[in-house]
Amino acid sequence: MDRVLLSLGHGYSARALARLLRPEGWRIIGTTRSAEKAEALAAEGVEPLVWPGSDLAPALAEATHLLSSVGPDAEGDPVLRQAGAAIAAAAPRLAWAGYLSTTGVYGDHRGGWVDEATPLAPATERGRRRVAAEQAWAGVPGLPLHIFRLAGIYGPGRSAFDRLRAGTARRIVKEGQVFSRIHVDDIAQVLAASMARPDPGAVYNLADDAPAPPQDVIACAAELLGVPAPPEIPFEAAELSPMAASFYSESKRVRNDRIEAELGVRLLYPDYRAGLRAIRAAGG
Repeated sequence: MDRVLLSLGHGYSARALARLLRPEGWRIIGTTRSAEKAEALAAEGVEPLVWPGSDLAPALAEATHLLSSVGPDAEGDPVLRQAGAAIAAAAPRLAWAGYLSTTGVYGDHRGGWVDEATPLAPATERGRRRVAAEQAWAGVPGLPLHIFRLAGIYGPGRSAFDRLRAGTARRIVKEGQVFSRIHVDDIAQVLAASMARPDPGAVYNLADDAPAPPQDVIACAAELLGVPAPPEIPFEAAELSPMAASFYSESKRVRNDRIEAELGVRLLYPDYRAGLRAIRAAGG
């Protein structure tokens, strides 16, 4: 049977998944908002669909699998708002559906551990929107939904190396602050593993094995580049934008046991050091 993935909001993580699936014979239809980005997707072997602005129903009729990487806005989930009826109509034909969410739904745990059973208690507006979006997707009747809660995403072209080269890297130190993160290639392999082993209703945390203070990641990248690390800046003196400050309002360590136990995934990059070394070795 043909395997056709309709990827809504075909961005950084979904493109990594497509690179994994296409050699296995998958057909990938990816939506994007601009004709320019559509050309870039076509060059990668993805069938581009400029959306919103075109009819999603024909692609949904062909899809066997559905992935949404589109984040919510102030009015809710834009995909369901614009195409909810078409998705509901297609739901019984789909073998798998995935929604990319965020570990921000757990809120602040003062550096403590969270897992998929931890009650959702978002501390930011972005987190609250994500909880509402998860619930909205779970409410689509008959949809074989899988929710993936992603920690901070990094990878080629989107890592501490890029911030160091751009001169925007800052080593902001807040006592007790830790973040979890995940390499984009590990996101791709978890999604592919889930598609091979559907379990509708499942929720998975996507994070590596080594939560760490953000300043340590910058220091590691600087060492690998052979450049001086930026000086440490106390959080209180950092003069952060409201968006940046909101990231520091939450501190938690994210458990990833379920992706190994249920999907058999072994992380390619179990900590940021391994991930950064691989990016550097590839010329990143």
